Amino acid sequence: MPPKTIKSNLGLGEAIRNKRNELNLTIEEAASKAGIGTKTWSRYESGESIRKDKVRGLCKALNWATLPEIKGIDMSIEVDFNDYKNNEAWSPYLTERFGKYAALSFVIGSESLFDEINTGLAVLSEMPRGSHIGEVSSSFISRIMPGQFLMRYDYEFMWALRETLIHFRKIAPHTRNLLAHSVIEELVLYLIAEESRFLAEEMPYDFVTNNGNEEDEYIGWAEWIYYILGDMDLIDYLYSGQRILTPADTYHFDNWFEQQFYVSQTEGKGSEKE
Repeated sequence: MPPKTIKSNLGLGEAIRNKRNELNLTIEEAASKAGIGTKTWSRYESGESIRKDKVRGLCKALNWATLPEIKGIDMSIEVDFNDYKNNEAWSPYLTERFGKYAALSFVIGSESLFDEINTGLAVLSEMPRGSHIGEVSSSFISRIMPGQFLMRYDYEFMWALRETLIHFRKIAPHTRNLLAHSVIEELVLYLIAEESRFLAEEMPYDFVTNNGNEEDEYIGWAEWIYYILGDMDLIDYLYSGQRILTPADTYHFDNWFEQQFYVSQTEGKGSEKE
C-alpha cells in the first residue's frame, strides 16, 4: 500500500526553509533531527510532496506541534479503510475478537515501528560498536522504550527487536491468538499499540472512532493490547517508574529473551499466565 502524502506546495516548502533558518540549523542537522536524508529534506524545501509517516519527524526537527496551515494545502489525512484490509499484516483474529479498528491499529502501528527501528539501525551502523539508541538524537524509539535499560539498546538489540516485530507481522494473518512468550515479545506488541496511538492523533476523528458507531469498535483503537498481554505487568514493571529491577526479576533486561509466558510447566521454562 503506497504511503499517504501531503501534496507538493511551494508555500509549505518555503515555511520549512524559513523555520530551519530561524533555528540556525543546516540542512544536515535538520534532516538528522527528523530522521530522514538530506536529499529528502532538500526536496521538502523545494516544495515536493511529504509522506505522512515523515510528518512527525519533520515537525520534531522544527519544533512544530503540527505543520503550519498554508493556503492551498489540504492537511487532512484521507484514509481508505479498505486499503488496510489488504495489508500483509492484517489480522483476522484481532478483527474477530476486538473489531476491525484493533486490526487496523496493529497494521498502522507495526508499519510505523518498523520504519523507526530501521532508521535507528541505519544510524547505529555508522556509530562505534556499543553505541545505543539513546545516543541517536532523531530516534523516537528511545523515548518509548523502558528507561532503566536505555544503554542496553545497541545495534544487536535493535536488530532482534526488528526480527520480533517481523515475526508478529508474519503470523498475524494466520494465528488464532497473538501470544507473547517472552518480555521482548510483550514489549513489541505494546510498542505497536503505542505507535498506533501516536498516529491516531493525525487521523480524522471520524475514522478512528467510526463516527461514534461502536458496532465495529468493540474495545477501542489500541486497547486490544491489554487483552492480549493478559495483565499490566509490563507497564507496572517497565514503565511505572516505581521499580528498580534486578536480574532476579522477570522483567529485567537480562531475561527479556527467555520464554517465560504461556509455556508448559513440563518444558521447565516458566508458567502459563493467568
